[in-house]
Amino acid sequence: MDKIYAFYQGKIVDEKDINISVRCKGFNYGLGCFEGIRAYWNDQTEQLNVFKLKEHFERLLRSCKVLNLNIPYSSEELSDYTVELLKKNNVKYDVYVRPIVYKGAETLAPSLLDDDNRIVIYFQKIGQCLNSDKLKVGISSWTRLDDDMIPVRVKPTGGYLNSALASLEASNNGYDEAIFLTRNGNVAEGTGENIFIYKNSTLITPPVSDNILEGITRNTIMEIAEKELNIKVIQRSITRSELYEAEEAFFTGTAAEVVAIVEIDNRVIGNGKKGDVSKKLKKIFEEIIKGENKKYSKFITLVY
Repeated sequence: MDKIYAFYQGKIVDEKDINISVRCKGFNYGLGCFEGIRAYWNDQTEQLNVFKLKEHFERLLRSCKVLNLNIPYSSEELSDYTVELLKKNNVKYDVYVRPIVYKGAETLAPSLLDDDNRIVIYFQKIGQCLNSDKLKVGISSWTRLDDDMIPVRVKPTGGYLNSALASLEASNNGYDEAIFLTRNGNVAEGTGENIFIYKNSTLITPPVSDNILEGITRNTIMEIAEKELNIKVIQRSITRSELYEAEEAFFTGTAAEVVAIVEIDNRVIGNGKKGDVSKKLKKIFEEIIKGENKKYSKFITLVY
C-alpha cells in the first residue's frame, strides 16, 4: 500500500510515523479543537476544489485563541500546507480534511496552561455523510451546551461528547439525526449541522445567541439564498412548535452539505418531500463546491 502523508508539527510526514501518547492531555481530557474541511474532485476539469479553505483555518485559529492552544502558524500558512499535503498524496477524489490542535503534555492535571500545543492535519475519503438525503429527526432530551460551559462558537474536541450522546439517542429511537434545544427551549442545531426552516417566503435560522456554531456552510447558504434566489433571510430564535409547522426544514454543514428534513418528532414537514427551496439551494451549492460556478470562484482553492 502506498504511503499516506499527514502534516504534523510543521512537516509533512508518513502518517504511520505520528504517535500520540496514551498519557497525552488531548486524549485524556479532550483538550483540543478541530476543523472539518471538504475538497471536491471534478472529473471534467481534473481539479481538486477545496471549499473555503482559509475561512476554516481562520476559525481554527479563533478556537485556538479561546482555548489557549496557540500555534505558530497563520491561516495562509496552514492553507498552503494543506494544498501541499493533498498534492503529496495525489488526491483525486472527494476528501474530508481534519486539522486538530491539542495539548500534547503528559502531566496529570487537566490544565490548558501547558505550552505543548501540537497540530496534525490528515484527510480521508468521504461520500455522503448522513444515511439519507431525506432525514427523519427527533428533538433530543440532551440540551445543547451553553457558551458559559464549553465555548460553542468554536469547535472544542471535548464538546462533541454532547453531540455523540444526542446522536446515539436519535439512532436508538429510530431517527436519522437529532435536534438540540437550548436550556431556554429554543432550537439550536443538529449534532453537527446548522438548521434552517422556510415559512412565509422567509428563510429562518437560529442566532449565535442560541448557542450555535457559526457555520461556514450556513453563512454560504444565507448569502446565496439572498443573492441568487432573492429570499429574505433572518436570524432569530425558533421555538420547537415552529419546526413542526414549517413549510420546509433542512440542515447545513461541512459534512452534511445541504440535506432536507422531512419529519421531526414523527410530524411530517411540508408535504413530506424535499422542498423546492432546499433543492434549489443544494443545486447552487453543489455547483460552487465543484468549481463550476465562476461567480463564486473566490470560495474555492485549487489544488492542481
